[in-house]
Amino acid sequence: MSKESKKDRPSLVGTRTNYPRAQHHSESSFMRNARIVGFCFVVLLIGICAGSDGVYSQSANSSTVQRAAGEPYPNMPSIAPIGVKIAKYMDVPASSQGPTIDPAKRYRLQDLGKGLYMITDNAIQSMFLVYDRGVVVIDAPQNLAAFIPRAIAEAGDKPITHLIYSHSHADHIGGAKALGGHPIIIAHEETLRLLKRDADPNRPLPTVTFSDKYTLRVGNQVLELSYHGNAHEPGNIFIYAPAQRVLMVVDVVFPGWMPWRRFALAQDIPGYFAQVEEIRKMDWETFVGGHVARTGTHADVDVQAEFNQDVKHAAATALATTKPGEGLNPLDKNNPWAFFDHYIDRVAAQCVNTLTPKWSTKLAGFDVYIWDQCYSMEQTLRIE
Repeated sequence: MSKESKKDRPSLVGTRTNYPRAQHHSESSFMRNARIVGFCFVVLLIGICAGSDGVYSQSANSSTVQRAAGEPYPNMPSIAPIGVKIAKYMDVPASSQGPTIDPAKRYRLQDLGKGLYMITDNAIQSMFLVYDRGVVVIDAPQNLAAFIPRAIAEAGDKPITHLIYSHSHADHIGGAKALGGHPIIIAHEETLRLLKRDADPNRPLPTVTFSDKYTLRVGNQVLELSYHGNAHEPGNIFIYAPAQRVLMVVDVVFPGWMPWRRFALAQDIPGYFAQVEEIRKMDWETFVGGHVARTGTHADVDVQAEFNQDVKHAAATALATTKPGEGLNPLDKNNPWAFFDHYIDRVAAQCVNTLTPKWSTKLAGFDVYIWDQCYSMEQTLRIE
C-alpha cells in the first residue's frame, strides 16, 4: 500500500521549489535533556527502553530518540515530500488551464456539438446528451448535481430519461439521487456489485447493466459504452459519442495535469498504463477525462503516456541502483519495516530527482503528487 503520510519527516516549511535541506530549532540544554529524560522515563514504564534483546530496543546511553525526525536523506529533492506543509505550490501552467468560471454561475457549460455538452466547475466534469424526447446524463458528481438541471435548461429544458455511471466512485456519481426523477440508470455489472456493497442511498443502483459492450440509442443519438478491464477500478467504462467524436474515460487521463495521487488511486497500475495506450490508439477528436479544467486532445494523451514511461523508467533505475540498508541506523537492523521504509524512501527521492527537470513545468500539479507517483511506481515494479 502506498504511503499517504510520513509523520516522522523533518518539520520543514517552504515552497515546492525552495525546499531547505534541514532546519534545526534551538532549545535550551535543560529543556532538551528534560524532554529526553521524560521520554525515556515513560518508555521505561512499558519495559522497552532499556531492553537488550528486543527488536525495538536501544542502548541505555544512546542519544537517538525513538520516532524523532532525523536529517534528510542524501540528495533530497527540492520538491518537498509527503507530510510537509507547503507555503506555495507551483503555479498552474497556462496550457493546463481552461476557460474561467463565472463566479455568479459557479459552473461552465461547453458545447461539444450535435446536442452533447460538458458541464464543469473546472475541477470535475460531467456530460449530457440532448435528444428529441429527453436528456441522457453521464455522471452526476456531488459538486455539480445542483447545477446539472440548470445547465440542461440552458440547452432546451427536457427531462432526464437516462443516467450513465462511468464507475462507482462517489465523487462522480454521488449526486445521482439529488437529480430527482426516476431515470433509467446504466452501468457496468461490476459497478452494480460495488454499489450494492456500498449501500449508499445517494448512489441509486443501476437498472440496466452490461459486461462487455452496450449501445444506447435514444432518438437519433447514440452512445457506445465499453469495458476494457480493471485499471482505475473494476467497472470503469469508456463512453464514446460517435456522431460528436467525443470519448469520455474518467480518472485515467488528466489533460495538462499530473494524475491524481497514486495514478488516480489506480487499483491496477499496469492496467492503468495499458488503458492510456489504448486511448491513444482510438479514433476520436475530443477527450473528456472527468477532472480538471478543460477537454483533451491526442497530444494530451501522448504527454501522459510519455510521463508514464518516464516514471516507470526512473523508478526502475532507482530500485536497481539504491543499496538497501545503506545509512540505516544499526539499532533498526532487526526491524524489517524500518529497513524497507528507509530503502523505499531513498528510491522515491531518486525517482523524484530524475523526473523534476523535465516534468515540473510541463504538467500542472507535478509538485503536488510526484512523490505519490514514485512511491506507487516502485511498489508496482517490485510486487506486480
